[in-house]
Amino acid sequence: MTDTYVPGQQPLDGQIAALLRGWDRRLFHAVAAREWPGAEPVLPKLSRSANHGLLWFGAAAGIAALGRGARSRRAAVRGVASLAVASAVINTVGKRSVRRARPLLDAVPVIRQLKRQPFTTSFPSGHAASAAAFATGVALESKAWGAVVAPVAASVAFSRVYTGVHYPSDVLVGAALGVGAAFAVRGAVPTRSQLPAPGTPHADAPALPGGEDLVVIVNRESGSADMAPLVREALPLAEVVECAPEELRAELEKAAGRGRALGIVGGDGTINRAAAVAAEHGVPLAVFPGGTLNHFAYDLGIESLHDTCRALAAGDAVRVDLGRFTPGPGGSAEPGHFLNTFSLGVYPDLVRIRERWSPRIGSWPAGVLAASMVLRARHPLEAEVQGRRRPMWLLFAGNGVYKGVDPTPGHRQNLVDGLLDVRVVHGGRAPGWRLLGAALAGKLNRSPVHAAQQLRHLRIGGLAPGTLLAYDGEVAQAPSELVVDKITEALTVYRPQALL
Repeated sequence: MTDTYVPGQQPLDGQIAALLRGWDRRLFHAVAAREWPGAEPVLPKLSRSANHGLLWFGAAAGIAALGRGARSRRAAVRGVASLAVASAVINTVGKRSVRRARPLLDAVPVIRQLKRQPFTTSFPSGHAASAAAFATGVALESKAWGAVVAPVAASVAFSRVYTGVHYPSDVLVGAALGVGAAFAVRGAVPTRSQLPAPGTPHADAPALPGGEDLVVIVNRESGSADMAPLVREALPLAEVVECAPEELRAELEKAAGRGRALGIVGGDGTINRAAAVAAEHGVPLAVFPGGTLNHFAYDLGIESLHDTCRALAAGDAVRVDLGRFTPGPGGSAEPGHFLNTFSLGVYPDLVRIRERWSPRIGSWPAGVLAASMVLRARHPLEAEVQGRRRPMWLLFAGNGVYKGVDPTPGHRQNLVDGLLDVRVVHGGRAPGWRLLGAALAGKLNRSPVHAAQQLRHLRIGGLAPGTLLAYDGEVAQAPSELVVDKITEALTVYRPQALL
């Protein structure tokens, strides 16, 4: 049956549009006529603070500074990226496609009205889009921070109706576009939870509910000492031992001999020492990320204390490779080990300077200062690599193949591949400009500046006295010659089954 047109009557789509416009205006006037206790001194200021995204940039900085770990930093970056996409869509397409006039302010109390009225078209609301995009982007990476940001974002969106600059439909459509922008960003750059877990074979490990028969060592000076009470609360049956850095090796050895599993709280350098002891004694390792970067824990898929507690309760564990360099630090007979990276060149100096300044000015400013000092003062390193002598700015060997082809790789997807991810930045003047030119010209692994290769053994020789090496954030004197290789499936680590 088809609709019959009656002269003087609007078509059905026109009737629907008129009905929606009527609802929109009635809701707008209802908001204007109602008193909202406590809103008058807050919402207009909140609405103004979100101009040009300033509120959200400040929120992102706060999340990155106050949040612990990489998840908070990722949430902040994703929130800003989502906001940028939403703003671009609204300002280039949305505002130009529908030329809707702003609401009349007659019904809005003067005390609510903004001092400076916007002059762009009303549909859709850019403020609502930015607020929804930022909040959704943050929540996709961190539900906890998303729960903190969401009420603020909802208040900003509502403030646009409250102050009379938008109709409710402008806000609803803007918010929907903002949510869509955040999911579009996630489609282009997956969140950490979307990435496949690293390839690791399952390993047998004892289930230790409540931390029974688990000895956890906490490095007091690794920035993780405040986690000791949290570990005791989450694992009441575990023995938790706090120690100074110089006592760490001895305490790890004692703990490995009296517990069914060894737990470690700290950053990559602390976890490195625990991994070597756990592999030597053949006990499984429980990692509680407590440092600044926590590369190994995050590549393994562990981002919080509760991830490790779930794995301990269920006895879920995996086997991973352990990198090795011989002779060890300072030329010792005992080999050195690395879970993440081994490097020569500018990186060891960068780590040394960063560690010197980070207690005074913080980790991030110290890293920037170290990079500027190293790149200004250093000269290329002369070394013999695989029998060929060459100048180079950096030699990097990763325990497993990292994503990306540039000299600063991303994350690993396989922790038991038996391979070293070797990357060399060749010597020459202005390395930064040369690398930038190579990146613009094509893949860095095809450029004359940067070389990347996957090896099982790496021989290095001809190192001058005083040359430094770095491994998992630790710095030591390098011997004149050394061999870098891997011990495959050497370490058993707890990891929750849900991440496999």
